[in-house]
Amino acid sequence: MEMLARFFRFKALGTDWRTEVMGGTTTFITMAYIVAVNPGILAKALGQELFPELLFATCVSAVVATLIMGIAANYPFALAPGMGLNAFFATVVLEMGVRWDLALGVVLASGILFTLLALMRVREAMINAVPEALKHATAAGIGLFIAFIGLKYAGVVAADPVTLVSLGELRTGPTGLALLGVVGIGVLMVRGVKGAILLGVIGVAALGMILGITPPPEGMFSLPAWPKRLFGAAVVNLPVAFDVGLIGVVFAFLFVDLFDTMGTLVGVSQRAGFLDAAGRLPRANRALMADSLGTVVGAIFGTSPVTTYIESASGVSEGARSGFASVVTGLFFIAALFLTPIVEAIPDFATAPALIVVGVMMMASVARIKWEDISDALPAFLTVVAIPLTFNIANGLAVGFVAYPIVKRLGGKGRDVHPLVDLLAVIFIARYLFMD
Repeated sequence: MEMLARFFRFKALGTDWRTEVMGGTTTFITMAYIVAVNPGILAKALGQELFPELLFATCVSAVVATLIMGIAANYPFALAPGMGLNAFFATVVLEMGVRWDLALGVVLASGILFTLLALMRVREAMINAVPEALKHATAAGIGLFIAFIGLKYAGVVAADPVTLVSLGELRTGPTGLALLGVVGIGVLMVRGVKGAILLGVIGVAALGMILGITPPPEGMFSLPAWPKRLFGAAVVNLPVAFDVGLIGVVFAFLFVDLFDTMGTLVGVSQRAGFLDAAGRLPRANRALMADSLGTVVGAIFGTSPVTTYIESASGVSEGARSGFASVVTGLFFIAALFLTPIVEAIPDFATAPALIVVGVMMMASVARIKWEDISDALPAFLTVVAIPLTFNIANGLAVGFVAYPIVKRLGGKGRDVHPLVDLLAVIFIARYLFMD
């Protein structure tokens, strides 16, 4: 045990076994929905009969990527097939008419390109080039995003055809329990109780089952299904992914996953205090290899691209600071292969309080933005609001990257702009002008 503690640098990071286990468990519980949701989305395109195989592919890709993040990079970040990316995969199959096995070849191609960019340290250079103002803004924007998702899960906010969003129906059991969970977690945190977020999630889920608001698990165990029809299809169809008709789809996957992961790593790392004095993320290249290799493995087993999850912030907020928390999360994904009924029984309204409270904590980053300097404040503000309002981290980062160099250079502060930021601004503009 002492050897493991030294390997994960517990002493240097000011952490311990209990904190890391608690953090890793909290992260898994807040993102456990992906075990059922990702196969459900992909099954609409590939066929409902493939749901068990898709569940296997989802868990395996999450395990591989999360363990790489924890062991190789020593960061408490969890990864799994990305929401949005899985919906785009389904669209490629259903709307664009691309056969699902060819689509998996496209995902594999994007994963290989991801890996090459990581090996050449292009992605690391991009992360290090993010201006301080945008790093703080990304963290705050992700906080708002997480809180918004939590409020949606809780039923506090609802869709409205006129105003886009409105106040939800508060007089329902799930909403009442979710709000009780927010208050409960807050009180526990004020009193300094370790594991407050995790206790809140478990408590709300248990109360929901006791009161009959949500059904209890239908069982304890289920046997995983080897993806015999999915496994290897991506490899067979890899050459086809570089045909003229599909290369645009490859770069669409590449673009979205690249900047979504970059935004998440920057935002959560800023919240956790992982950035050094120069604002750089140590071992960034190892962290970036986790999602690229996870995407490669995921494609081979039969799922959409893998990305770093913003729900990792929940584990960080519980105090997780080392990769051992990711190892714990990865082990839970292995267990999920056999405990799917229990994982599926955790309702959205139980995880909602955790997301809301984490959002509150991440908003602290706005205090570090130089609001008195409009050349920093304007791009930062646009990033903060664009992330939740477009429901996409990459879009928010794009807005900031475009606004920052324009305002700085036209305002006579061009010396503050890294040349790579100029290049990324051009890429973002081209992406939204000329790509669907």
